Amino acid sequence: MKLYNYWRSGTSYRVRIAFELKGLSYEYVPVDLREGAHKRANYLALNPQGLVPALDLADGNIISQSPAIIEFLEETYLENPLLPNGGVERAKVRALASIVGCDIHPLNNLRIMKYLKNDLEQPQAKVDAWIKRWIVDGFQALEAILKQDNSRGDFCHGGKPGLAECYLLPQIYSAQRFNVDMSTFKILTKIEQACLKLEAFERAYPDNQPDAD
Repeated sequence: MKLYNYWRSGTSYRVRIAFELKGLSYEYVPVDLREGAHKRANYLALNPQGLVPALDLADGNIISQSPAIIEFLEETYLENPLLPNGGVERAKVRALASIVGCDIHPLNNLRIMKYLKNDLEQPQAKVDAWIKRWIVDGFQALEAILKQDNSRGDFCHGGKPGLAECYLLPQIYSAQRFNVDMSTFKILTKIEQACLKLEAFERAYPDNQPDAD
């Protein structure tokens, strides 16, 4: 499998975490978003939406969109599951992931930042304020939900990281890039610290990727 991705892309990062947690190997293919590689004809032939990541299964099938890629890995490779047993518990973990995937990240990705800055001619200070606004809003919700779960252990759910951490860790990385004050998010910070002690997260970490600079 070839994973077309960019080292600092949050959606790429979450897929890399999923690969590592499930113990699956893949070929890393960098797509430099800053140089517009995702809009070139050769990449658009793989993913007409022109976004990362995209997973090439080498059988003619290309899967785009990080949730679809992660679900494919989870449903195809059953070892090291990212979701717990039981419909309610699985729904709870999916809800945690969705707060990031649906309510935070889409408002703060590269396309949105460029639109705010270039098309709407907003100064960088206002772009940064926009980014922080939606990260803090989502993190407050996550912190409150996790605080209610007395059985969660060191991670978002149960005794090991899974789908929720695939989404959470990249968003924390982004929050730190934009100087979001994480001091009030004590549970999220503890989960991040627990994750970063694990080899899977070290391998997936943006700064450790071959195209990082």
